[in-house]
Amino acid sequence: MSEFNIPKTMKAMALIAYDQLQLVEVPVPQPGPGEVLCRIKAVAICGSDPKMIHGGYAFANWPPYFPFIMGHEWSGQIVALGDGVEDYAVGDRVAGEAHVGCGKCDNCKNGHYTVCLNYGRDGHDGKIDVGHRHYGFYWQGANAEYNVYKTTGIHRIPDNVSYNVAAMCDCAGVALHGVELAGVTPGGTSVIIGPGAIGLCAMMECKAMGSGRVIVVGRGAKLEKARELGADVCIDFEKEDVVERVLELTDGIGADEVMECSGASDSPTKACQMVRKRGAVAIIATYNNQKVDIPLNTVNFNEIHLVGSKANPNVSGKVLNFFSKGAIDGEKLVTHSFPLAEYEKAIDVFENKKDGSIKVVINP
Repeated sequence: MSEFNIPKTMKAMALIAYDQLQLVEVPVPQPGPGEVLCRIKAVAICGSDPKMIHGGYAFANWPPYFPFIMGHEWSGQIVALGDGVEDYAVGDRVAGEAHVGCGKCDNCKNGHYTVCLNYGRDGHDGKIDVGHRHYGFYWQGANAEYNVYKTTGIHRIPDNVSYNVAAMCDCAGVALHGVELAGVTPGGTSVIIGPGAIGLCAMMECKAMGSGRVIVVGRGAKLEKARELGADVCIDFEKEDVVERVLELTDGIGADEVMECSGASDSPTKACQMVRKRGAVAIIATYNNQKVDIPLNTVNFNEIHLVGSKANPNVSGKVLNFFSKGAIDGEKLVTHSFPLAEYEKAIDVFENKKDGSIKVVINP
């Protein structure tokens, strides 16, 4: 039973066609077994959102249909429980993940649910729902007043973490998964390429995990934000040769690990050139051009550990704790907030980097 007065309909921001958004009135979804209904308090805009709006992910079938409700970085409050839910209560403050795997395939059983082998088999194609959901991409997202989630994809928010910051759980988790895959050398040198929201989170995570020196590569206001948030060295790629500078700072040896968060087509090559022999490079960004050069002889001859990183499996609890303890200063990353009705304005501010925007949040 719910102690909240839940309406029958709600407002939602729907993508009705590529480059066409519309505020609509739709039924409030009902939670099924193992699900909860959440009142959405905050939705953070991700770099993938404008790409999806413009049709940049049509090759991946995102969205799978129109109209579609996007939004995958969210926080909210549980207002109703589905059958069998015993580990959460009405009133709980929670943040969610975009991916909930099927729980049955080999990858899911081994904890790799963001690369679930049953991805896409979610019932929308008329076939049986085997359990995988990708909220905001392949399954209805959070750009609405309410949404239903499986309990396996939500996490309680610490009391001292705001809804706006908690909505960044997914973003900071994407960063942390890449950082964990690369590893952090205690007392070593870590490089972050691209000081967007994910890169800034990765920078703070590396410091929290014991990196002795964190170098951030970027430009403009975001590079200054990295300096403000504690980067040990900031390199402006418009003013100096990034690879030469990193090698100079490391006595010609190279960094211990490099996190590529920029999405620039030449950054993976630079990452491999600036990392030490037997160092690690994590590819955390996504790329508009699938054909990105990788210097394979460098990777082979130097035995570089090159890893791809997808989403944020098994890190949400750690991220929320980082927010709570101040290891990630989330309040300094949220620069703008808008009501749901001003979603298009929010996208414009985010996409065009207006007014020093870093993380733009919607409050339905």
